[in-house]
Amino acid sequence: MSLVELIAQADERGLAASGLACLDRCVPLLGGDDEVLRPLWGSLADTGDWAEGLERARAVLGPAGPGGAVEDEAAGLARRMLDAAPAECAGAGARAWADACSVASLQIHRLLDPAADASSVDSRREGSTEGMPPLVAAELRRQLTVLELLAAHGPAGLRGALETTTEGRRVLRAVVSRRARGRV
Repeated sequence: MSLVELIAQADERGLAASGLACLDRCVPLLGGDDEVLRPLWGSLADTGDWAEGLERARAVLGPAGPGGAVEDEAAGLARRMLDAAPAECAGAGARAWADACSVASLQIHRLLDPAADASSVDSRREGSTEGMPPLVAAELRRQLTVLELLAAHGPAGLRGALETTTEGRRVLRAVVSRRARGRV
């Protein structure tokens, strides 16, 4: 099943987790640490307040540090994901946010992938994976995994979704660090 189809079929928790996972994997571009979005994950497990966690995250995540043009563009996309997060992780707002986060995260990974990729992000989300650069392919797999875990296991799938997201955040942090070292 394509990513677009999985997002269309996801319930509210799956949508919120999908959007949050995309944002969380891109937190290194905003200078955030591994724990900055943890309260939002807790709210999806019914142990916290989404709106309160979102406001704290917005307060903590300041503007991204200086980087090259690619990093600045990628950080801008990550900032828009955070800014667009709905005050409630339910309803049509959650679906629109999850969809926008999916696109933005794939674009970020495409910008940061050293392999050239002229294919549209939309075609990738619809299932066209031939010749996909490795960083983009890995991000697409992570997005699919998060949605599949939540669809199959409901709230119990949050742990696996968070583990998948943590792995992706580490990969992106390493890519950003490697690019920064290359500019020095």
